[in-house]
Amino acid sequence: MTMPGKTYKGPLPQLTAEQIQLKDELARNVQTIAGQIGERNTMHYHKLIAAADFIEKSLTEAAYKVRRQEFTADGKKCYNLEAELIGSKSPDKIIVIGAHYDSVYGSPGANDNGSGVAAALVLARCFAGKPTASTIRFVFFANEEPPFYKTDEMGSLVYAKECKQNNENIVAMLSLETIGYYTDKPRSQKYPFPFSLFYPPVGNFLGFVSNTKNRALLKQVVGLFRQNCQFPSQAGAIPEFVEGINWSDHWAFWQHGYPAIMVTDTAPFRYPHYHQPFDTPDKLDYERLARVTTGLEAVLKNLAGSI
Repeated sequence: MTMPGKTYKGPLPQLTAEQIQLKDELARNVQTIAGQIGERNTMHYHKLIAAADFIEKSLTEAAYKVRRQEFTADGKKCYNLEAELIGSKSPDKIIVIGAHYDSVYGSPGANDNGSGVAAALVLARCFAGKPTASTIRFVFFANEEPPFYKTDEMGSLVYAKECKQNNENIVAMLSLETIGYYTDKPRSQKYPFPFSLFYPPVGNFLGFVSNTKNRALLKQVVGLFRQNCQFPSQAGAIPEFVEGINWSDHWAFWQHGYPAIMVTDTAPFRYPHYHQPFDTPDKLDYERLARVTTGLEAVLKNLAGSI
């Protein structure tokens, strides 16, 4: 649990002009995904496809060529979407920023995972046309939620399997999973036992999570975030059997030997509307989500070796 740097403490600095613009962009993205489109999964298939179309349109407008990886789940055609920025010095070294765009049955999924999709789209736009040493891929996965989680029809597992079959060198994968809810209320943060003994009881921080095998990547990412972002953060490289450690698309990359971590607001350990009909766009804190997104932009810039 020892990580480089220290979590930020104290009042948050005033939003920059750029962060104010990001706040509005993030809010628009979440409103489209979870407000206009709403619940999106194979039971609401036309909305799942509408979400994929929105993501593709957004990436295309940012001048990316989008690849759709087609696969079948529940007897229906589903799609992972990939936008790639090829590195100028080490194109064979690939960094994946991933977020699932489906929502659980019965929920519009504003935080889970409209927030992660919104941030990934903003990051893709921020990096569009800018040279980096390594390759960056922005990938949006279908079917992370049950009943597909940890099955062959889970979008990220389909994607990671193909990458392994193609012998692709993914050096880091960051799964943006439910990153939009923050609160300063006392005792608002819960943990699986016994981690409440070590971590703070207030849910105002961004969490970085890995299993013990991926400790090195976790430390690198957390160190970069703390160097470049004045925002509270907590991290842990924790045995995978602990509840919640593998609850997202990073798990799929672990299955194929790729280094991966989860970036999260800790979802059900904090968010009262997790997997509920009330996970709507008005529940998110877009100011703090904008701060988090700029911090992740700095992390990605350093990981990819921007030039």
